[in-house]
Amino acid sequence: MLPRGSRGPLPPLLLVWALAACAARASEITFELPDNAKQCFYEEIAQGTKCTLEFQVITGGHYDVDCRLEDPDGIVLYKEMKKQYDSFTFTASRNGTYKFCFSNEFSTFTHKTVYFDFQVGEDPPLFPSENRVTALTQMESACVSIHEALKSVIDYQTHFRLREAQGRSRAEDLNTRVAYWSIGEAIILLVVSIGQVFLLKSFFSDKRTTTTRVGS
Repeated sequence: MLPRGSRGPLPPLLLVWALAACAARASEITFELPDNAKQCFYEEIAQGTKCTLEFQVITGGHYDVDCRLEDPDGIVLYKEMKKQYDSFTFTASRNGTYKFCFSNEFSTFTHKTVYFDFQVGEDPPLFPSENRVTALTQMESACVSIHEALKSVIDYQTHFRLREAQGRSRAEDLNTRVAYWSIGEAIILLVVSIGQVFLLKSFFSDKRTTTTRVGS
């Protein structure tokens, strides 16, 4: 047992966590995609590396977008039209620059907000000797459990943030439509009221003229 206040084992442990975090590259980006626009991203990937592309449209129109993934030779690995969200996993067949694009060219006036997560490589073992024959120590097992739990928490938080942003966008859009509808109803009621006033005025005016003529 270490004396209280001793930090002997922490720097090596933090170093292992830092190395584990840097070994697998992951890109999470949220960007605006204007109407009639196309946005492409490029990633240098080594052969045999397992990659995962996950995307979701947060706001805009019918919440859909075109997605296309190509290898360095221009061969299409993934292509979907007007998707709201999807996930695709592949293994790089060769070294080179892979390209994936999001297109909103089918939309004439609605811009979109798109989120994507592109992960290159798999997370290595938390400890270099995790795959050894002997069992892990109690501290190592606890660290692995905490590490996996934190990864799950991060994933859940990301998806909850996306759902919250999408729900807020839908609520704001519905609120705008209700406001416009209310304004339209108010204008229609005003026009109908004014029309009824002029109609009644014209009716009584014609009746008065007819009565005067008969009395004459």
